[in-house]
Amino acid sequence: MTFTVTVRDHMMIAHSFAGESFGPAQRLHGATFIVDATFGAAALDASGVVIDIGRAAEILGEITGSLTYRNLDDEPDLQGSNTTTEVLCQVIADRLAERVHDGTLGAGQQLQSLLVTLHESHIAWASYSRSL
Repeated sequence: MTFTVTVRDHMMIAHSFAGESFGPAQRLHGATFIVDATFGAAALDASGVVIDIGRAAEILGEITGSLTYRNLDDEPDLQGSNTTTEVLCQVIADRLAERVHDGTLGAGQQLQSLLVTLHESHIAWASYSRSL
């Protein structure tokens, strides 16, 4: 059995894609995403929680805030990447995982997994999951 806690934020970005398969999305365009981060643990901590929801929401907001209102084509750490929805899921998940491992998100010893989902619209979304 796994316990999960999800926090949500959003971000608005601009980017373009390289490759004929992207058609008109090769041109600079904008996207708005709803971002869900789900933390999983097999057991609760001594306080009876998976993670501090307020702290998790704050850290997710810092990460999405660092991408919001940016042209991702100009971001040095994203150079050479097609910043597809799937890639952005991994970028956000990896940045959250760094915060778990460095203790910024609290002790987190019981955390085992992380799932990040970006909703492009009410009918399309992508996710990336990783172990912690």
